[in-house]
Amino acid sequence: MNKLMNSTPFMIEDAVLSAAWCKAVQFILDNPGIEISPLVLTLTEFEESERARTVLDSSLEENQMDSIRIVSETIFPSSLYSFCGENRHRLYEEYNDIMPRLKGIDARNNRGTYFERLIAFDSGNQKINQLEIIISSLLSPSTIRRSKLQASIFDPTKDHTNGPYQRFPCLQHVTFHKTENGGLILNSFYALQYLYQRAYGNWLGLINLGKFIAQESNLRLDRVNCFVGIEKLDELTKEQAKKLLEKINSKNHHES
Repeated sequence: MNKLMNSTPFMIEDAVLSAAWCKAVQFILDNPGIEISPLVLTLTEFEESERARTVLDSSLEENQMDSIRIVSETIFPSSLYSFCGENRHRLYEEYNDIMPRLKGIDARNNRGTYFERLIAFDSGNQKINQLEIIISSLLSPSTIRRSKLQASIFDPTKDHTNGPYQRFPCLQHVTFHKTENGGLILNSFYALQYLYQRAYGNWLGLINLGKFIAQESNLRLDRVNCFVGIEKLDELTKEQAKKLLEKINSKNHHES
């Protein structure tokens, strides 16, 4: 077995995003290796610990890495949605307009962002707004074919490269399920996810994406599920990760 990997599956179910992230880190600390395969996460309520987020953000900043907010907004740009008066059509237009600048500012965006692929997936002949198709389907009074409520991020024409390192896209696919009582469930799949740099922001981005789809479809977001093929503790040693958790928990015993 790969010495980096713990092949024991691990499932986390929690109402608090911050607690779920801490549980994933603790599982790696308690077991051999620095990887979990697979990690299955299911979140409800979507609460956060202010202290946990602040401590993690401070650590990321000290290591010159993207903040939780920046990571989350690659999946769903909440601040732009707010700026657009929560008008989804204006959001699509504004995001497509600024995308060339985002690519120019940061080379990591050269092949796009998650949200760009969700609203402007390049099929060769046209750009496909997968989210609008999903929202329109959810709003339709006719019966929905459940297999229609899905969106792809991975593009084999662009992403099957021979490079030894490729950070994008780690998120491969999202699907949605409308429950009988007016709820919405978001499911997502990551082939590989970096626990320290990306996981918290990714999960927050998925929550915000789910809230967006629910709001625009007159539904209520009930649950976000995330299946991760390999969850990797990156950039930090286990000792550093242990100290980070201790700092989060030192004044946080009253929170989940």
